Amino acid sequence: VSNKTNKSLHPEYALLWIVPLAFLTLFYFYPLATILGKSLVGINSLSQLLDLVRQPYVAKTLWFTIWQATLSTILTLVIGLPGAYLLAHYNFWGKNVLRAITAIPFVLPTVVIAASFTSTLGPNGWINRALMNWLNLDTAPIILNHTLWAILIAHVFYNTTIILRLVGDYWTLMDPKLVQAARCLGATRLKAFFGITLPLLTPAIVSAALLVFIFDFTSFGVILILGGPIFSTLEVAIYRQTINFFDLEMAALLSVLQLMCTLVLTVLYTRFTRKTHRPL
Repeated sequence: VSNKTNKSLHPEYALLWIVPLAFLTLFYFYPLATILGKSLVGINSLSQLLDLVRQPYVAKTLWFTIWQATLSTILTLVIGLPGAYLLAHYNFWGKNVLRAITAIPFVLPTVVIAASFTSTLGPNGWINRALMNWLNLDTAPIILNHTLWAILIAHVFYNTTIILRLVGDYWTLMDPKLVQAARCLGATRLKAFFGITLPLLTPAIVSAALLVFIFDFTSFGVILILGGPIFSTLEVAIYRQTINFFDLEMAALLSVLQLMCTLVLTVLYTRFTRKTHRPL
């Protein structure tokens, strides 16, 4: 047995787990179990729980949560990957400033991002007012408020920096001699990219896409403000069922569903992240 294994089994090292486990139990698992228990107190049988799960509202909310997150992630990759290539392969004046500016939306609260989009692209936003004055229009020409496009644009604006940093930094560490060797052996740029660069870059792209998907999947402020009453993700549905309808049973069910989905996504993200530690 290796020394590492002996250390992991030694009682002194086992004691190190007591503090974090006690903290999680006291401040996470116990409150969560208490809230779920009180919320589901009205459900007396499995059939009642299944009736809640089978409600069209649950399937509709879950479906919208998944496909808006998928579409937002795809658009973020389309915008972010060219930027990641630019930052990884070129040095230019203001590069560090550009990297810092792209990170600003990510560190701001989502409610601030949503409110800024409303003040910019809303019916009374400054862009619409400028266009109305310039084109002599009576109504706003750009109507994005409470539309899917507003949600998608905000998500792309918010999460593009994840692609720029995760994929761009990984791309920077890749050995350029691999592509150069392929080009010397007669491979075209396109063939070298799809045959060498893209396979090596795939773990970074997948892990970054999963992280973006997780943020879009759990989006709250953007959906609540920009989507309005029309659109609702699991996170927004939990809020509305609790605050507006006081339906704690449905809110608890949606919360469990959200926890299960985010747990699976987090495990997948962790597995792909391990493959990005040592690029070739």
